[in-house]
Amino acid sequence: MAREAGLVRDEVLPAGSKASSTAVRAVMTANRGRDTKPERLLRSALYRQGLRYRVNARPLPDLRRTADIVFPKARVAVFVDGCYWHGCPDHYRPATKRSAFWQEKIQGNQIRDADTDARLRERGWKVVRVWEHEATEAAVAKVIAALVSSQV
Repeated sequence: MAREAGLVRDEVLPAGSKASSTAVRAVMTANRGRDTKPERLLRSALYRQGLRYRVNARPLPDLRRTADIVFPKARVAVFVDGCYWHGCPDHYRPATKRSAFWQEKIQGNQIRDADTDARLRERGWKVVRVWEHEATEAAVAKVIAALVSSQV
């Protein structure tokens, strides 16, 4: 009845979509690439400590990768990594559907993360990686330790 009344309509996947269904597409498009809850909590806690930073910025202009939080003068880049997307050793569970695709995707993310860390360190940056499941207080302590050690 709802369909007949025009309240529900069948959605068609856009051309070129890799999603297996409209429901899968809806879930995947809802995944945020920035301003996630763990990022916002960390930023809020750092701000309360009196720290000021840039959000979702490129630490190096010629590097096409952005850090979640950047302290340009101290040369500290902070990344808040999602457990699924970056393959957390504690919480990552392999996908059951299209597992080869997702395994390759996660491994690619890990390789890119390691490359980003190496490039930033080569140029004198300190890199802080925080898992989304880490306590905010522990993440703040990591960031402050990196900021203090960069001033020495």
